[in-house]
Amino acid sequence: MASSALRGFLVLARKTSWQRPLQTSGKTILDYPLPIGKIPERQQSTFPKLTPQQVNRILRAFEASEHVAVAGSVKSFDTNQLPSNNPIEDRRLEARCLLTTGMLFAVFDGHAGSACAEVVCQRLFQYVAAALLPYELLKEFAASMKDSNSQSQQNLLEMYNNEVIFSDELKQLHQQSFKKYVDMLVQSRQQEKEFQMEESLVNAFVTLDNHLSEEAQQTKNTIVHMDTVVTAATGSVACVVHVDGPHLHVAQAGDCQAVVGTLDETNIWVPRVLTNCHNSDNSDEVFRIISDHPKSESENVIINNRLLGQLAPLRAFGDFRFKWTMDMMKEIFFPVLGTFHLPPNYVTPPYLTATPEVSYFRLSPRDRFVVIGSDGLWDMLSPEKVVKLVGEYMFGKQTLDPVVMPKEDISLNEIVTVLNARKEGRNLKPRDRNAATHLIRNALGGTDYGVEHSVLSQMLSAPEDVVRLIRDDITINVVFFNDEYLRHCPA
Repeated sequence: MASSALRGFLVLARKTSWQRPLQTSGKTILDYPLPIGKIPERQQSTFPKLTPQQVNRILRAFEASEHVAVAGSVKSFDTNQLPSNNPIEDRRLEARCLLTTGMLFAVFDGHAGSACAEVVCQRLFQYVAAALLPYELLKEFAASMKDSNSQSQQNLLEMYNNEVIFSDELKQLHQQSFKKYVDMLVQSRQQEKEFQMEESLVNAFVTLDNHLSEEAQQTKNTIVHMDTVVTAATGSVACVVHVDGPHLHVAQAGDCQAVVGTLDETNIWVPRVLTNCHNSDNSDEVFRIISDHPKSESENVIINNRLLGQLAPLRAFGDFRFKWTMDMMKEIFFPVLGTFHLPPNYVTPPYLTATPEVSYFRLSPRDRFVVIGSDGLWDMLSPEKVVKLVGEYMFGKQTLDPVVMPKEDISLNEIVTVLNARKEGRNLKPRDRNAATHLIRNALGGTDYGVEHSVLSQMLSAPEDVVRLIRDDITINVVFFNDEYLRHCPA
């Protein structure tokens, strides 16, 4: 993994300004005062014109849909990604907890490369799932790890799209850290403290981040040292959603977002924003960071809307050049990656944390879906627009499937109602069977008159030195709820 991780690390990070700027016609990426989504007119005529079939192939290359067979509040989910970086720095993951009844969904947005996002994506769910175990199950799980490492992890979670790419040495290192975490959980639960969901989610995030730091320090002079150092040097924000019956919790660190789509009593789609972005647009977050440091640093902690003038997200995994002491920087980073890693005005670290902000939402039958997206989506579409698009997609998608009556003993009037709704939905018939793809299509090609193919073609055919000026990596997870289950499930 070392060579690929290092290549990813050297790619220009859109959210960091400490690397050498990408050169485009003699200017850096920061010299273009362009809003996201706007293509310089001088560049438009040079883009190749894509056919509708080519557009569809690009938009659908990474889409996936899954029907959840286990009865519960989650009925299905649609996911998709559209790269801007090469390779893409976003990650996403979905899983079902096997020893508890919840499901986990997450989006990770990496910066300065994909290394940290990849590692956190592969490991965070294990930490969260273990943290949610009742004490007796936790003890059993800890005991099973001593007998069969691989089998115990397989029994903890059922992953839907997990692709382990780590070397055997790295996997062994990760397993050792995870064992240590499980043992710590067992010891803390022996004190018979009452279970707290928020505390458990925070503990999982913070402990994994601490382990990333420890692994980079303890692997010196080993074969995996470069991997652990690159992971520590890069960073990733994360938004994790846990759904269990009517209970939805979100743990968010960074600038991804989660939004529930609700159909109100007047059949209007209403967005319920569950997350706060941890960036300079969040005045409370800026105040928190400045307050953590001496007054003498108040003008230097946030410069040009970035942490120490360099990092856009104000909470993240990794990025230990904003967390470690100067001595640790000299010992770990400088010999491998050079002294340019040191941010300016680096006086009283840590400046960055992976501690998530946790929120709770009680689902009702009118809550139909939750959209989890990296900031590449929210840069282009508002929560109101996203919820409206998915709501219309749900209404129009029924015309793509055979008619299915909601129950056996249905009256003639109810049949007429179903058919009339289907007829109306024909006007909203989507081009895609995947809701995440539908959102990406509208984010890139949407106009006041609908989706324009010419706009889509330009946005999807921009060359590598231009595409990052107009959009970020986009990763979307749309989770659909079972309203019938929510209507009858216990509190």
